[in-house]
Amino acid sequence: MAFSIRPSLSSFMLPSLSSHNRSQKLSAFHLRNGVRESHDFGLKASSFLRHDGNCMRVMAFGNMSPAATQEDVLDWVKHDKRRMLHVVYRVGNLDKTIKFYIECLGMKLLRQRDMPEQRYTNVFLGYGPEDAHFVVELTYNYGIDDYDIGTGFGHFGLAVDDISRIVELVRAKGGKIIREPAPVEGGDSIIAFIEDPDGYKFELVERAPSPEPLCKVMLRVGNLDRSIKFYEKACGMELLRTKENPESKYTTAILGYGPEEKNTVLELTYNYGVREYDIGDAYAQIAIGTDDVYKTAEAIELAGGKITREPGPVPDLRTKITSCVDPDGWKIVFVDNVEFRREVL
Repeated sequence: MAFSIRPSLSSFMLPSLSSHNRSQKLSAFHLRNGVRESHDFGLKASSFLRHDGNCMRVMAFGNMSPAATQEDVLDWVKHDKRRMLHVVYRVGNLDKTIKFYIECLGMKLLRQRDMPEQRYTNVFLGYGPEDAHFVVELTYNYGIDDYDIGTGFGHFGLAVDDISRIVELVRAKGGKIIREPAPVEGGDSIIAFIEDPDGYKFELVERAPSPEPLCKVMLRVGNLDRSIKFYEKACGMELLRTKENPESKYTTAILGYGPEEKNTVLELTYNYGVREYDIGDAYAQIAIGTDDVYKTAEAIELAGGKITREPGPVPDLRTKITSCVDPDGWKIVFVDNVEFRREVL
């Protein structure tokens, strides 16, 4: 099956949303953002148009057997240079959120991208340069001051060396404390929960200084085994550990591209008996770096994933990307490593 490249800025950036029907599922969300409807792809031969400079050529696997394609492409995923780049979500008051992140959480404003014609602004904040650290990308859509976070998004994780100081700072600045510092259930680690001005929760974890302070993104899923398989095969992540919590009726799985003490990880949570969540319209996506967006798209297909944007360059930026959704509808964007570094340096 061949696909035509239909570059659309809205499929990578986050255009304005209508002010109604905010709690629709992701499939509807994608449709109203101009992204083509997702399709399921099995283990079958396919091809993509590859853009190399000013040329286009077909990257085809039609002359290979499905088994050979699966083996070669999925093996390539294991050796691809991947890293979690940033997490994207929408906010209603950009200045207020930036101030909270800088003054309370100690982040730095890294860069800002204004898109007046598309009526939105992106702001990047974090604890170090984007080419080496996981950061947040805040999106403000002109005229929209609130969003529905839904029930599926969990929280972000933040490693801090003095949790009490951060909690008191948040309290002094008028922030919301969800959970006071205390040992985690069944363990010795000290954690606390706070909430930012838009209602996004942050789990503060007290531990020695970390090379990646923004250490975790937690999402809820309806079938943990299915999700683990997807992130291993399609995204090339490693399952680092799982934890059963039968008394509280949930299980968590930690996945990532290296030890969680040094890298940002994805935490998937399965609550017993809950198969579906409302993902709202506030949280957007995780971006992951790759050496080849075209092979990445092939791997996603072979793993049974849903492509929401065929691989190719983003208009204006010219950075090549591809995107997909996981089995629960959480969006993932893969970005060309070389072109990403060119963009941020």
